[in-house]
Amino acid sequence: MELNGTPASLGFHMPAEWEPHSHCWIGWPERPDNWRDKAVHSQHVFARVASAISKFEPVTVCASSSQWKNARSLLPSNIRVVEMSFNDSWFRDTGPTFVVSRRSDTEPKVAGIDWNFNSWGGLDDGCYHDWSLDLLVAKKILEIETIPRFPQTVVLEGGSIHVDGEGTCLTTEECLLNKNRNPGLSKIQIEDKLKACLGVRKIIWLPRGLYGDDDTNGHIDNMCCFARPGVVLLSWTDDETDPQYERSAEAYSLLSSVTDANGRKLEIIKLHIPGPLYMTKEEAAGLIQDGDGKPRLPGTRLAASYVNFYIANGAVIVPQFGDKKWDDEALQVLSKAFPHHEVVGIEGAREIVLGGGNIHCITQQQPAI
Repeated sequence: MELNGTPASLGFHMPAEWEPHSHCWIGWPERPDNWRDKAVHSQHVFARVASAISKFEPVTVCASSSQWKNARSLLPSNIRVVEMSFNDSWFRDTGPTFVVSRRSDTEPKVAGIDWNFNSWGGLDDGCYHDWSLDLLVAKKILEIETIPRFPQTVVLEGGSIHVDGEGTCLTTEECLLNKNRNPGLSKIQIEDKLKACLGVRKIIWLPRGLYGDDDTNGHIDNMCCFARPGVVLLSWTDDETDPQYERSAEAYSLLSSVTDANGRKLEIIKLHIPGPLYMTKEEAAGLIQDGDGKPRLPGTRLAASYVNFYIANGAVIVPQFGDKKWDDEALQVLSKAFPHHEVVGIEGAREIVLGGGNIHCITQQQPAI
């Protein structure tokens, strides 16, 4: 069912990720040009992520017809496995952005925004040239759940926005103002779209995302997110020679100078990045480099960030990259930032970042009312 009008005009808004979920959606990786060694390694890590989340909320994993049996065999029985075709498994960006309404006279209470998608940049800059199946992912999920849909023509990925559930949205100019997304829209027009769709009142624009996050043109979910209203977590490095330092310092300065939609000054918690980490020759050799996807070359810096976590019901699911110093610190920082949540580290998350994202990128929460 399609809903007419904008979500905000009908009383809907995007809730914060820490609000209750009824479900989590995850896609199953298989592209040999994006996931090395025919995705064997990444599939085991995806299964680890799904299993961890399933201890706190229901999980559905979507897999292609050729991978359904494999996914079913690697996942615990409490996880639902649904057959679905798609181009790649980044459900944060291709799945629906769920919105909720608490108006007593408004039905339904949950709906989904079906954004337009162009493979993070279209034919010239995108990660692959055929995204026709990804355009249908949001609609398929909403039909499975019989949840109404808000169709959109604006190009936007879920990883490019974070909200506090109280009227504030975080995003980056590097992504949403990139000419490869919506060249016909000005910054003010994009702000108006975000307000109309997400039910927010204020947009905080960071200039840039994480260094090396070229696949997404600087998604906010690798750089900065809300821990709770008035508190943000920011990817950080103390190394002034690292190209990330300039970006982190720039973001820190901006976040220190603004208020949220309710006039609060922001508390900023620094979350140090790992590494830096780089793709090895062995990892690059495991990819089909002449496929439809973007080449992944040895020596490429990986866009690894602990900010790219998932908040489940009562838990925070955090990537671990094999860099013990920063892996351990990330768990400690997040345990303090989320004192009422269990913080769960996922070993081997490097396999996900090799494909261009991490735990937040492969998940999509469905809110509960």
